[in-house]
Amino acid sequence: MADKSSIEWTDATWNPVTGCTKITKGCDNCHVERFAERWRGIRGHSCEQGFDLRLWSSRLEQPAQWRRPRMIFVNSMSDPFHKGMDRAFIDRVFDTMEAVDRHVYQVLTKRSSLMRGYLLERYSGRLAPEHIWFGVSVEDRTAISRIRHLQDTPVSIRFLSIEPLLGPVGEIGLEGISRVIVGGESGPNARPMQPEWVHEIRDRCKVKIDVLRGYPDYH
Repeated sequence: MADKSSIEWTDATWNPVTGCTKITKGCDNCHVERFAERWRGIRGHSCEQGFDLRLWSSRLEQPAQWRRPRMIFVNSMSDPFHKGMDRAFIDRVFDTMEAVDRHVYQVLTKRSSLMRGYLLERYSGRLAPEHIWFGVSVEDRTAISRIRHLQDTPVSIRFLSIEPLLGPVGEIGLEGISRVIVGGESGPNARPMQPEWVHEIRDRCKVKIDVLRGYPDYH
């Protein structure tokens, strides 16, 4: 857990779970894995286990220790819906987020179908609390099914993290999407991002904004 974050779109990070496994080409150069593996075997370090999946019961109450409201990125060092996660532990993470509602929580996943199933069950017949935002990662057009899964969830705030952007995303539907984050890959062996891919996403967002403002859609 970090009281401050260098991530531009959040204030802090909270990691009741660390470690993950790769499921898509967007994971190939994972900078979090690279960081965690540097500390594998160092006794006493929080990444002593490298990037192996680990559930931290001791961290579940950490948000309650922050009195000033924050924007919190949940599981920045994992995926909150990893298949290795015990359902009871996911419930405990959500219990904390619901109880400590002075913060805004940003829950981001690549495992969108698992998130959809969980949220439909947990919030059957109602919406998730507005202070818990839900997003999916999208790296190119092959991953846009995650957007549809997100749109099928009973939540108030949905966002997209289109990073690392590795190719054009095509005609994405933005119905029900509140925010879109776009970025390239960084670090060793970073794959280049083309400006036209970003422009395409920007233009899709602009169309939506114009429609919401009541302007004619000429695009």
